[in-house]
Amino acid sequence: MKNIDNYDFTGKRALVRVDFNVPLNEKMEVTDDTRIRAALPTIEKIIAGGGMPVLMSHLGRPKDAYEEKFSLKHVVPRLSLLLNRTVKFAPDCIGAETVSLSKTLQTGDILLLENLRFHAEEKKGDEKFAGMLAELGDVYVNDAFGTAHRAHASTTIVAKFFPEEKMFGYLIEKELRNLDKVLVRPEKPFVAIMGGAKVSDKILIIENLLNRVDHLIIGGGMVYTFIKARGGKIGNSLVEEDKLDLATSLVRKAEEKGVTLHLPVDNIVADRFSNDADTKVCPADEVPDGWMGLDIGSETINRLKRVILGAKTLLWNGPMGVFEMEKFQNGTREIALAVAEATSKGAFSLVGGGDSVAALNKYNLKDQVSFVSTGGGAMLEYMEGKELPGIKAIRRSS
Repeated sequence: MKNIDNYDFTGKRALVRVDFNVPLNEKMEVTDDTRIRAALPTIEKIIAGGGMPVLMSHLGRPKDAYEEKFSLKHVVPRLSLLLNRTVKFAPDCIGAETVSLSKTLQTGDILLLENLRFHAEEKKGDEKFAGMLAELGDVYVNDAFGTAHRAHASTTIVAKFFPEEKMFGYLIEKELRNLDKVLVRPEKPFVAIMGGAKVSDKILIIENLLNRVDHLIIGGGMVYTFIKARGGKIGNSLVEEDKLDLATSLVRKAEEKGVTLHLPVDNIVADRFSNDADTKVCPADEVPDGWMGLDIGSETINRLKRVILGAKTLLWNGPMGVFEMEKFQNGTREIALAVAEATSKGAFSLVGGGDSVAALNKYNLKDQVSFVSTGGGAMLEYMEGKELPGIKAIRRSS
């Protein structure tokens, strides 16, 4: 398969799907350019190879028509600054004017298209719309892992128009290589840390991981569905009443597959969901009526640290508690520190999912783990064992 390293971009327009879905402040300035920076190696490689990048992305959730606050023109100043060159901007992502702009590009020029989602056809995966996008390039490069699980026009359908001239950019290549280190060839012991609110959100990934991990740590709000399923008292803690049987079956599957399942033994409980709440420590399965569990306790932290520090491969997805509130952040912070420490001792650690990444950023640990996935939903679906449409479209010839 052609890839970005062996492809000759000389004189070619490279239509590149990037993920510039970045946050903007009220002055329409980019407040976090992580996703833009992640795309730079691919853009710079195309330019160095004599090509002309034509960049396309979505931004926010416009209602299928132009909305000033979602215009990608706001991204141009930051992108130009990071690339140290002027970036041209097309006022639409399709149409005669945009085609003309793409055809007059000179070597080293960069063109950013207006927000794809100003057209309803993008999310519908409309083939005619994809064909109009395809007119803007001679080769298609998908480098937007965060949208690879969507069969949208720009992420999947457009690849049909480039049966031989399509490839991944560096970001997607890196994502797949690191995800496969965890899913395909993990070094043992393999420890997965799954947090978050609901078992239902993580059921497929947990089931897939049970075939691979040695230890599975469960944290966050979904803990209490497991604890209630075992007959424990959970007070007013979050619970999915309709998922109690599911939690029981997951525990049974873990036992059958020889996976050690780790649930909290103690927790921090509060009398209300507030940073000003009264709090106390209690056994995880003895939460008093009127109280709710919002973080893991010190005994649980100590036990989990021992498991994490013994790992050779670590996957972390989801916080241990309501870490956004100061009173309930200790569990998530300590687990993050333990993952960083295990990494420093030679473990391979992959962290993904918005809240886990936010926690790493909050505690300045992003550079102390092996890999941080930009994928979110795409990463979860890949971890569930699903074939992502945007990946399949490149890997299989039309």
